[in-house]
Amino acid sequence: MTDFWQFAGHYWWLVFPLFGLASAASGSFAASSKRRHKQRLEIMKAKAELTAARAAAKRGIGSASAAEIDAPSQSVADQADDLRAVHDEVTHRWLDYELDVAKLIAFPSMSNGRDPLTAGFLRAKKIADRARPADGSKPTAEQVAEYRRAVTDFEVAFDLAEREARRTRDSGLTDAERKRLATASRMLAVATDDAATPAERHLAYQRVREEIDGLIALSDEAVEVLEKKVAQPLTERPNDNGDPAEAGSP
Repeated sequence: MTDFWQFAGHYWWLVFPLFGLASAASGSFAASSKRRHKQRLEIMKAKAELTAARAAAKRGIGSASAAEIDAPSQSVADQADDLRAVHDEVTHRWLDYELDVAKLIAFPSMSNGRDPLTAGFLRAKKIADRARPADGSKPTAEQVAEYRRAVTDFEVAFDLAEREARRTRDSGLTDAERKRLATASRMLAVATDDAATPAERHLAYQRVREEIDGLIALSDEAVEVLEKKVAQPLTERPNDNGDPAEAGSP
């Protein structure tokens, strides 16, 4: 014990950096807890809105969500068909971002798998895809109930991710990264402009890919869609005689 007090007497000043480290750890934990609390509130809000939507659907207002498709009057097969339709609708909403480079530039977090909400809806999508009964199959009531839960979670998770992406846009990026996306957006307009020459489109397309590299993850399908737009035929322009000129002619 004497040795301890002798050590403490000589190295009392270590209390201050250790206190700073403890304070930093405590602050980090508090910030993390605050983020988790905020996400829980967002999920609760989204589920409340989903409940309101179901109530509206019962009154004949709007379309039913996945959670609404549980009416006793529906057969199990009909419920499965309706759930597939909701599943496809949410997937289509996701593909509107996944295959549209302009939207991904405007809302970059929708392609960021490290974003918690984006990662959440991607996980929910995988679960819903696995739970989906095959077309033409005869699922059991338990399988449909599991599928309903999966599709509902997919709906809620996507709504949360989309809402947050539209709220934050590119605010989570640095000034340099925002400038790169702004340049990519301008170059994208040139790359898909049917009045631009093939050389102009190609150079603009290359610049788009360079500017978004490391910021936005493009799927192979998104690249294919973009390349088809870049390769579209040129618009015919009138020549000096007022007659339409062939594409590529001066």
